[in-house]
Amino acid sequence: MNISKVFSVFRKHYQQIPLENFGKDPYKTLISTVLSARTKDEVTFEASKRLFKKASNIKSLDRLDSPVIQKLIYPVGFYKIKAKHLKALARSLLESYGGKIPTTRDELTTLPGVGRKTANLVLNRAFKIPAIAVDTHVHKISNILGWVKTKTPEETEKELIKIVPKKYWPEMNKLFVSIGRQFTSKKKLEDFLKKEKLI
Repeated sequence: MNISKVFSVFRKHYQQIPLENFGKDPYKTLISTVLSARTKDEVTFEASKRLFKKASNIKSLDRLDSPVIQKLIYPVGFYKIKAKHLKALARSLLESYGGKIPTTRDELTTLPGVGRKTANLVLNRAFKIPAIAVDTHVHKISNILGWVKTKTPEETEKELIKIVPKKYWPEMNKLFVSIGRQFTSKKKLEDFLKKEKLI
């Protein structure tokens, strides 16, 4: 299991994913990641841009009504539920954290609409705190590589923490997502990994 070789090859083939454009801004990273669940990156990116034009920070997001948020973020998946989550999330951040984005997984996952994957991505991208954010791409590719034999992203995260050195954690999600977006079927992924002598 040549972890360093996999990361080296994936870096060479990396293509920027849309949500990376929000850089290291904790607010924008958190909100766009909440919006991204079960939604294509391009759709999430455009919806996030519309929302950030009207609400560039937590206070201005808190001032928007749910129906307005719904219109701004449509057509992301489950936009009505996500609008409610964002409204409640803004209130929660203002009341419990003075409007600042928390820097621990435990605190982040108490926020409406924030699960482990979102929390780990925020820790990674916004605060440079090592964490492995496991989405469908990370889960699928880790299994194809034979690094894990798992059925759920939660199981995959637990196993990857044991075997992947911490220095690779910050870039794992973005590299694996980029590869997953380029090679969309299992067969294409396997062909690419065979060609690069990774499996």
